Amino acid sequence: MVERAFAEAIATQGIVPGTGAYARAMVHVHRSRGCSTIDVFRGIFPDNEAQAQAANLTFERSYEGAIGRSGLIPMPGTVETLDKLRDGGVKVCLITGFSRTALSRVLAALSWSDRIDLALCPEDAGRGRPMPDMVLAAVLRLGVQDVRQVAVAGDSESDMLCGRRAGASVVAGVLNGVHSRERLLKGGATHILDSITDLPSLVLDGSPIETPVGASAH
Repeated sequence: MVERAFAEAIATQGIVPGTGAYARAMVHVHRSRGCSTIDVFRGIFPDNEAQAQAANLTFERSYEGAIGRSGLIPMPGTVETLDKLRDGGVKVCLITGFSRTALSRVLAALSWSDRIDLALCPEDAGRGRPMPDMVLAAVLRLGVQDVRQVAVAGDSESDMLCGRRAGASVVAGVLNGVHSRERLLKGGATHILDSITDLPSLVLDGSPIETPVGASAH
């Protein structure tokens, strides 16, 4: 749904399927997944802020329309993961590259508002991923005393960069998402998870999870 919304938004700005420009734009979209959506469009239209804003508005409308038509279904085990974390005393913050409007639509579609403690988007914190702002904003708003008590989990390179830059002690790359193991390691993943369902064992029990050799901080 996200990929289709990006494709529709790009097409409205004259970059149509079947052209080299379209292929390059979609490669940029894939590489930039996890970043603020407006920043993704700024990367595609670097010299035209109005065009980037127009594309972003189209993306929002397209994605929200898709949610309205089809709804959203959580990845298997995600709801149980959230419940295990909160039952274990872990505060949960959802961070996203979407706008506040799109984030609210997602939370409503999933009925997750009572399963998380906080949800943040770039406009709540200053800058989106890969910058550390949203993680640090969560630390402040949730009253976390030490950033080393934070675990960040995500499926994109920008998630890993965000967590490492914020100083989180666990930055877990999840494999069943948008980016490959190699991209997650490039971003600085401290752990690699086959699924988000492995996260409670890592942060609550300290169970052994694959720890990459040579993962670098950024």
